[in-house]
Amino acid sequence: MNYFLSVNIVQLNRQPLLILSVCFILGIFLQDKFSLDKMMIYMVSASCLSIFLLYFLNSYFLHKAKAILLGLMFFGAGITLHFFNTFSSGNLSVPQNGTVFFKILKKLNSTEKNKKYEAVIHVGKESFNAVLYIPKTDQELDFEHYYKAEAYLSKPRPPKHDFQFDYNKYLKRKNIEYQCYLSKGIFSAERNDLNLNERIQHRRLEILQKIDKVEMSPKTQEFLKGIILADRTEMDSETVEDFNRSGMVHLLAISGTHIVVIFGMFYFLLTRFSPLRFRKYAVISSIFFIWLFAIFIGFGNSVMRSCMMLTVYYVYVLLQRKPDLLHSLSLSAMIILVIDTQQLFDVGFQLSFLAVLGIFWLNQPLLKYFPRQNGYFKKLICNTITISLSAQLATLPLVLYYFHQFSLVSVPANMLIVPFSEILIVFSFLMTVLIGLKIDFTWIKFIYDGSIQILLSLIHWFSEEDMLFYSNIGMNIAEVVSLSFIVYVMRPLLLNINFKNLTRVVAMVLVFFIIRTGFTIFYNQKEEILLHDFNKTKVLSVKKGSKACFWIAENSDKKKILKFIAGPYCSSRRIQTMEIKKIPQTAEKVVYNDKIYNLK
Repeated sequence: MNYFLSVNIVQLNRQPLLILSVCFILGIFLQDKFSLDKMMIYMVSASCLSIFLLYFLNSYFLHKAKAILLGLMFFGAGITLHFFNTFSSGNLSVPQNGTVFFKILKKLNSTEKNKKYEAVIHVGKESFNAVLYIPKTDQELDFEHYYKAEAYLSKPRPPKHDFQFDYNKYLKRKNIEYQCYLSKGIFSAERNDLNLNERIQHRRLEILQKIDKVEMSPKTQEFLKGIILADRTEMDSETVEDFNRSGMVHLLAISGTHIVVIFGMFYFLLTRFSPLRFRKYAVISSIFFIWLFAIFIGFGNSVMRSCMMLTVYYVYVLLQRKPDLLHSLSLSAMIILVIDTQQLFDVGFQLSFLAVLGIFWLNQPLLKYFPRQNGYFKKLICNTITISLSAQLATLPLVLYYFHQFSLVSVPANMLIVPFSEILIVFSFLMTVLIGLKIDFTWIKFIYDGSIQILLSLIHWFSEEDMLFYSNIGMNIAEVVSLSFIVYVMRPLLLNINFKNLTRVVAMVLVFFIIRTGFTIFYNQKEEILLHDFNKTKVLSVKKGSKACFWIAENSDKKKILKFIAGPYCSSRRIQTMEIKKIPQTAEKVVYNDKIYNLK
């Protein structure tokens, strides 16, 4: 055990950027958790400046302590930057009802009844960002107009119970404090002050509207908009659910795979029309093109992360230094977090970087157990399987913590579909270009539409395998950490299967189950009665041991209550058996254990 730890400490010492980025991240977490006041921040900033000045002194003591001081400086820098990146609401004087003027910043995912936008709202002398809701029957808003409408403004309420999603906190991380509901009768005025970014976004919106007019099935249209233009705002809930349950949702998000494929496509075309000595310029041009692509599709968080990691990696190549995945990953994370520390709390940020770490840690050890990759096809298949397994194992603890579900079918689904993702992305990119240029190739549309319909049917078939789908899985931070350690100690076992390494993995598995069993017993000993607010109705829940019963009104939407109330509650309380009972719509009170609960 001591030998194993010493070897890994030596490996970490060779990764100074990784250690410093971890220190920086810990500083962000500390500030977010304890919210140090302005005076404390000034003291931390002064300490960081002092360490920075001391770092250049050459005394013997400082030489020995330089590594520790540097770590403390980055830790303090994380605290300071997160303080200045935290949204402060201020004292806005905004009436609940009134006339608002606004322009849109981006379109968000629609709900069943409303279209959603992020917008800049002007009310009197006040100006602020808000989430905007308009009825689905209203016309699409664009970037070329200012708008005026009667609206109802409200702040999202903090969650009543600990298991509920904190939408208020989520919006504040995006510097948004208000929700704005518009009534019918929106007036518009054409703008003549569009900046470059707004012009680009309006051009993207025009292409999205052109895709809607192409003679393809609606699901193919929405898939094309999602896989290339990062627009899933109007995708139907059933398709999204299919991708989630099959573990293929990453195919819809513009991720590292998409950016690498698009980079490779540009690089391939440039190298075909340039001499060998200009290969360096082909790399630079390809990087330039992927950043242009990122700007065009809205510069989303996942796109920025992927472009940043790829750019840092190829900067090492251009500087003729051996590319180091951990250095590239750490430097990318640092750059992104310096720009916006709130990115750290984005689930996509955490999962994408963990996936890359998992590939670095487990991919090569897993490849040892596959046949020799002496051909392109063998290499493609084997690497697809090992990369998919590595990424899924590394992200599994966080997936269980955030989403409380896991599907075993995701492994075979990824193995079957991911090898063809490069062709799919290139084909989709070509279709988008043709549609944008108004070039009509009926036979290409027919082939693309048919291919996507087959893909969606296959994904739907995988998602229907309920026996391999597990939901309402409770997981807390202690369990996440212990499960992550199991993934960590798997590498030595895969590299060298012996009794010592096997014992270490078994010990970590036992520790995980002991922790999990302890928390399960703790939750099962509690009895709890709660009254939940759901839209305009009440839901009563009674928990005894590992069982729970929910009383809902007869005309309530059972599916939504399961998704937003019963499911999250059961996963947070480790419920094994759940029952839902209906009560008459006219019922106003429920008496249980000599207590009266009002349902109105």
